[in-house]
Parts: sequence; structure tokens; C-alpha cells
Amino acid sequence: MGHIIAKDIYRKLGNTLDNTPIRMPWSPAMRKMLEALYTPEEAELITRMPYRPSRLDRIVRITGVEEGRLRRMLPEMCRKGIVCDLHDGDAYQYMISPFIIGFFEFSMMRTHGEIEPAKWAELYHAYMFGDHAFLGANFGSGQEVSVMRALPHEETVRQADHVEILDYEKAAAIIDTQTIFAVGLCACRHEKHHLGAQLCDVPLETCTSMGSAAEFLIRNEFARQVDKSEFSDIFARSKEHGFTLTTDNVRRNAVFMCHCCGCCCNLMNGIKYSGYPGVLVSSSFIAECDADLCNGCGKCVRACPIDAVSLVEQPTEPGERKRKSAVVDQSLCLGCGVCVLKCKPRAMELHKRKQKVFHPEDSFERVLVQSLERDTLQNLIFDNPNSQAQSFMRSLLGGFLKLNPVKKALMSESLRSRFLDAVRKASG
Repeated sequence: MGHIIAKDIYRKLGNTLDNTPIRMPWSPAMRKMLEALYTPEEAELITRMPYRPSRLDRIVRITGVEEGRLRRMLPEMCRKGIVCDLHDGDAYQYMISPFIIGFFEFSMMRTHGEIEPAKWAELYHAYMFGDHAFLGANFGSGQEVSVMRALPHEETVRQADHVEILDYEKAAAIIDTQTIFAVGLCACRHEKHHLGAQLCDVPLETCTSMGSAAEFLIRNEFARQVDKSEFSDIFARSKEHGFTLTTDNVRRNAVFMCHCCGCCCNLMNGIKYSGYPGVLVSSSFIAECDADLCNGCGKCVRACPIDAVSLVEQPTEPGERKRKSAVVDQSLCLGCGVCVLKCKPRAMELHKRKQKVFHPEDSFERVLVQSLERDTLQNLIFDNPNSQAQSFMRSLLGGFLKLNPVKKALMSESLRSRFLDAVRKASG
């Protein structure tokens, strides 16, 4: 690359990735993961790339790498899933692939090349769940903005609240806005399959995407294009199995949809095993049980993918038969409705949440708020890692944004929109 690659380039790469909207704290497991996935030359390029999506000419200018070499390297790095190429209507923009949604999923979706799935499964699981440092860095301080959110099964919402379901929380409405569809291997199920932890009996090919995400996955051979009919059939199967539907945590232009089960989904396992509810953002609804209708069968308890439902003995009068009914832990409930799907007496229903759930308007807003919560927003604003002047400004702004009163004010509903609009205009 015209200069000697740093001796510990993987440590430097780890620092770069830790400064993205998804934090990646350093650990021995992380080193093994990075060494297996990135060549030293690829690692060096990532450390020199801008943090924001950028066209080729800007990457040439910032990295100092000649255009011809980048034209050879970047497509191969996209094929590996460590860089994403996104078309802006005129040209491709390239960005560093984050961990989630990013090179974890893309690696486990690969069906070509030299990949050893069992090896990747062990590396990723060791990093994500080995010491919970990854989950703690991203959700341990009460962070509420994650990459994915739950979708309610529409028929599980009680009739009185049905009019409250907005289009961005209807799977069918989201699908109707798109024209390109793809399906590929579910990264989480593929990982659990090789770890011997997949308890569900469904095909691995259940990761669905649309629009620009589908185009990226098809172009780089992570998924195959399907028609709308086959795409919709997967959703019907998920309802039958009682899976949780999840999608991008945005209100506009969601491009991923997952069909999640409690045994495989890493986000839901993150909630169960770490206790951080923000790992997967809830829908605008919450499950509630009518104790008078509940027969205590426990089907809802077994259906809940994050163990948010339990059976509790109800108070009775002397001489009355003891009985149990379902109780929902409202601090954990995703508002997905899978418990309702299994409830024969219709004792369980989804109700509109009293407290509003924040779902960002689009991916731009989500990334900015994620970065603000995780103390990395300064890297998106001053995104040239090779500029000493910008390094100084990152330090200055980063220190200011870390101040608790400042962060609280910018995350508040009263200031957040104005702050994000100002950043959006400055970035435009």
C-alpha cells in the first residue's frame, strides 16, 4: 500500500471498529476473529477509510491509496462482507462494515469461497457471549437504540387498539413498498447449527431482505433473488411456527426482516442472558393477560422467545381451587404477539403501550442517535482518521458530548429532532 503495514495492525483495526456506531471492545477473542477475517492489507485499508459512506474519489483522497488498487480491493472486501457498497443513484458509496448488522451476518450467510462455518460460529459466539463485554459496551448503560425492532403480528393486537397500528409496524405494508426481494441463510441459525444449539426445525434459508439491502446481498452472493410470492410464503411459515418478526429500527425504508426464534436469535439471546432489554427494541405494543380468561395452560410461557411471560398463582377465596394465570414482565416484553398466537382462550392480547417507544425516522437518524448513545458521534462528524486537525476536533467534540447533561439534553424529545436536523443539514 505504499508504506509498511503497522506491526500490530489488528489492534489498530480493533480500535477503528470500536469507534463505529456499534462498539467493539478489544479482547483476545476479537483478535482471533479479526485475524481470521481480514488480511493485513485489508486491515490497514479499513483503518484509513472515512467513517461515513464515501464515493471512491473521496476514499482515494483520504486514504492516499491509488484508485486502481482500491478498484481491485474494495469489490473483494464487499464480497467478504467487511465493506458495504451502497448505490446512491449515481455511484457506489463504500463504508466500513460494522459488526452487526454487518460482517457477522455476511460471513455466516456466505455460501462461496474458503469459509469454514464451524470456525466462524465459534469465533463469533466467543466474542459476543464469552464475557458479555460486547453487549455491555453497547447496552450496559441503558442504551435504547438498537439496529433492529420487533414487529407485532397484526391479528394479535386487540380490536380497540388495531387502528393504532401504523404502516411502519405492519409487515405487509413494509413489503408493499419494495420491488426487489432476496432470501439467504439466517446468520444466527447457521451459527447455532454449527454450535449444536439450533433447537428449531426450520430451513437455514430464512433471512429476508428488500430494496437496497437485497441488491447488496444479491450482488455479493450472500442471498438469492426471489419473487414477492416466495418472500410472502416465508412470513406465513413464520406465523405458523410462532416466530418473532423483526426489522430495521427505522420508520421509513426498512430493508431487512428477520424471522426470529428464542433458541437461535443472538439479539433475543442477548436479552435473555445479559438482562439488557435494549438489545432488541420493542414494538409500540405490549402483551397483557386477562386473568379471568386465562386457563393457566402455559402455552404463552413456552412461546415467548425471551422468557418474559410466567405463570403466577392467583389469590383465591378459602375453599376455592387454586389456579394460575400468565403474567407479563413489561420491562422485557417485545410486543411481538407470539404469545397471543398460541393463546386459545384469547386471554392474551397486545395493547398499545402507554409510554411511547422511540423508533428513528430513517437509518441516518438511527445511526446518529446510536452513536450519540455510545460516544462515537464525533467520528461521523469529523470522519477522516488520517487528519490531525480532525483528530483534535474529534477529541474536543467527543469530550463535550460525553458530558451527562449534554447527552441527556440531546437525547430528550424536545431537543433531539432539532439537533438531528442540524447534523443532517451540515452533513448534506
